[in-house]
Amino acid sequence: MAYSFIFYMLSALFLVLLPLPDTRNTCALQSPDTVHYSLVPFYFIWDVINSSSVVWSQPSTYIQIFKQSAFLQAAFNFLLLLPLGVYLRYFFQHKRFWKKALGLGFALSLFFETTQITGIYGIYNCPYRIFDVDDLLLNSTSALFGFIIAPVILALFPSRNNLIAKGEKMQESPLVPPLSQLLAVFIDYLLIKISWTLTVGLFTTSGFAEFVYKTICFFILFYVVPFIWDGKTIGTNILRFKLINVDGEVPMWQYLLKRFFALYLPLATSWFLTIFAGIELDITSNLYPYHVWITVTIFAFLIIMWAVLFIHTMFILIKRGKRNFYFDYVADLVPRKK
Repeated sequence: MAYSFIFYMLSALFLVLLPLPDTRNTCALQSPDTVHYSLVPFYFIWDVINSSSVVWSQPSTYIQIFKQSAFLQAAFNFLLLLPLGVYLRYFFQHKRFWKKALGLGFALSLFFETTQITGIYGIYNCPYRIFDVDDLLLNSTSALFGFIIAPVILALFPSRNNLIAKGEKMQESPLVPPLSQLLAVFIDYLLIKISWTLTVGLFTTSGFAEFVYKTICFFILFYVVPFIWDGKTIGTNILRFKLINVDGEVPMWQYLLKRFFALYLPLATSWFLTIFAGIELDITSNLYPYHVWITVTIFAFLIIMWAVLFIHTMFILIKRGKRNFYFDYVADLVPRKK
């Protein structure tokens, strides 16, 4: 919630300020009599009415109001700080703080308008957007409205108390969620891919060179690192768990070597067979028919292998950590929280 709130605040600020002018001398882009403020409350209502092609005696034309830029501008100004009210209700946790929500909405809107009228506090010599009192009214009202309707929106998400209780329960549980285990393996493998792309991959596209490089890196990350680091890889450390043997002790090298091969063999098989299938032979070659049949066999084998691994993964996810993945099972290793 905190991170999404920061993202929302940055997005709201960018919506108010961007796009930035190409020059700091914005005065040169405007006529001398340009007015940079609008201090008439509710002027947007008259602006919507005057800019629309509505015939009041014909109700069918009323829909034209919703297509006018003046109406859309007012509507989006109203929506701009509505999420702020929802966030404030989540953080304050009680409806009696509605005055604070209204005041904070007004203060944030005033900050936006002041930033605009000052040309981002002097960066530009003239404002490139106007100070509008209607924006203050719409923004403040929308923050209050968001605060009022927040329970309806927040009902779709876990409450703050439930999240805290669930987090405490997860800390007490020694089981590591299977999704975290998969993510740890993915992080380690992603590091291998990135390191190849940023190093040797810049100078060669050889499939064999990539196979050798990834094999070496795979051995380092999935065997050497956990052997030195008491059962932790980079991925498991990020996800806050480590590998232990069934007795709860630091795994010996034999266990880690089994786990390395269990993880490495499916990928190595895919890499090797893909390289072999990529060999091009002339159609007139005597080996061409054999190459075709071997390629088809390789393709079928890869489909079956990854289908079995996919089914196995889905089964473990359904069990929610009560069963180990095959690469930990064959190595007699157990993932446990640090």
